[in-house]
Amino acid sequence: MASQVLGLEEETGPNPGESELAVNPFDGLPFSSRYYELLEQRRSLPIWAARFIFLEQLESSPSGVVLVSGEPGSGKSTQIPQWCAEFVLARGFQKGRVTVTQPYPLAALSLALQVADEMDLTLGHEVGYSIPQEDCTGPDTLLRFCWDRLLLQEVASTRGTGAWGVLVLDEAQERSVASDLLQGLLRDARLGNLPGDPRVVVVTDPALEPKLQAFWGNPPIVHVLGETGRCPTPVYRDTVPTDRVEAACQAVLELCRKEAPGDVLVYLPSEEEISLCCESLSRDGGSLEDQGPPPRVLPLHPGCGQAVQAVYEDVESGARKVVVTHWLADFSFSLPSIRHVIDSGLELRSVYNPQIRAESQVLRPISKCQAEARRLRATGILPGSCLCLYPKSFLELEAPPLPKPRLCEENLSPLILLLKRRQIVEPGECHFLDRPAPEALMQALEDLDYLAALDDNGDLSDLGVILSEFPLAPDLAKALLASCEFDCVDEMLTLAAMLTAAPGFTRPPLCAEEAALRRALEHVDGDHSSLIQVYEAFIQSGADKVWCQARGLNWAALCQAHKLRGELLELMQRIELPLSQPAFGSEQNRRDLQKALVSGYFLKAGGIGPSVLPE
Repeated sequence: MASQVLGLEEETGPNPGESELAVNPFDGLPFSSRYYELLEQRRSLPIWAARFIFLEQLESSPSGVVLVSGEPGSGKSTQIPQWCAEFVLARGFQKGRVTVTQPYPLAALSLALQVADEMDLTLGHEVGYSIPQEDCTGPDTLLRFCWDRLLLQEVASTRGTGAWGVLVLDEAQERSVASDLLQGLLRDARLGNLPGDPRVVVVTDPALEPKLQAFWGNPPIVHVLGETGRCPTPVYRDTVPTDRVEAACQAVLELCRKEAPGDVLVYLPSEEEISLCCESLSRDGGSLEDQGPPPRVLPLHPGCGQAVQAVYEDVESGARKVVVTHWLADFSFSLPSIRHVIDSGLELRSVYNPQIRAESQVLRPISKCQAEARRLRATGILPGSCLCLYPKSFLELEAPPLPKPRLCEENLSPLILLLKRRQIVEPGECHFLDRPAPEALMQALEDLDYLAALDDNGDLSDLGVILSEFPLAPDLAKALLASCEFDCVDEMLTLAAMLTAAPGFTRPPLCAEEAALRRALEHVDGDHSSLIQVYEAFIQSGADKVWCQARGLNWAALCQAHKLRGELLELMQRIELPLSQPAFGSEQNRRDLQKALVSGYFLKAGGIGPSVLPE
């Protein structure tokens, strides 16, 4: 089998006479000249040497599971899916297609674009992607990149493998809730007992390899050597800077003045700091005219949408690219042109506290595994650098060895609701790489009970079944359902979309004019009404990007909220829930909206007097 698959590409080469005859086996069309250019680059990746071994293990693994362990930048995320597609092609597509999960929707979108280009195929046809509010697949799709939470819902609904024959769980070291639970469900299901002879490939950083090896029962492992080249020695600062953004900007400008070749990757903790850094560098870049064209500054975070592909584009003027990001690019988004890394050593994460039923933003040190992954971004033939904006002792004393599992830091109510809805397994019986605290599981069950989502036997009630249909947190879904009773569905649809999508505000106003324009969008009733007002003004502007920029709003996030609102409206119409006419701004609508919100969020209600809650 492996030798047959290898024949798909090994006999092809960049010979022009040959390229006129060689045909792409996936679509039956001749290969383009770009295919051969990219093929040469692919063959230079560290993972290419493991190609034959991987295909042999994928075919012969007794358990159907293969573990791939390698450092960031080795080519795992782009090459493994293509080899799996060749594997199922050799099977004649008789046993399913290939699905590749990613912990972040933006990573799934980016990889689909990149892999479609490398395979010389059309995005949306043979190669596609599935992310929230966007499904770019078709009946001919044989390789699909998917957000892991969407796949979890599919696996739960089918109680099997769904439509895939090979499943690639990429970036397992990120420890997302969906990735951890998918592994638990698939292990419990025992692949050998499932129809179609499915295969599972788990791709991880070497730091998590021992834990995954024990969890899956010692499956065959394919080790990928790191990138050959110079790995820079980190340079540490004596103290942590009081202004991280200013320190990062100065470090970038200093690199540009030294005319050190290569692009720059800057790690900051939050999207707000990313935006401020990009604004500052774009403003100060003009002072570098003596060193050539000013650098092209590019943000990279979940709110960027499809604009993220700009980080892969070549700069025509020869200007240096400066990519400013956070934890999103710790393991995803390999950028070969990066030669310099500036690392703040911190991350801002949302952490849920089950005791107070509240989520908070926690600024904390990254793990040692993340720090090493960031340093390796600067590995290459050309000399690079890695500047750490913190002392060496900071990492040694305060950083944990691995990233914390998100399963232990998120509200588990949506997870429990999903498990209950599909009757897969009791939450306490499911296998986890790291089992969440018992009190977190109990609190999630209690919350669902308070929301009337469970019956007396602990199974889902009729209301719970409806709540599970919505791609929302259970309390927000309950508030949306309550809006049907209080005749404020139109406003709650908008609010639910705005609360679920990426934040519409990513930074403070930069000038007095922008602050005045933003204040005009504020509503006297508070944040919830302000979000509705922002959305309505955005729609009235015709979803204009310039309008958003003038007010410091995230255009991509508002577009995402618009798509999500449409999906929620369609879902309510499909299950025949009553709708209501828009009435935002009236006193009655104000009271109705408060009642709907309290119906879902009563566990988080607080007050200073008897009149704080609506009658």
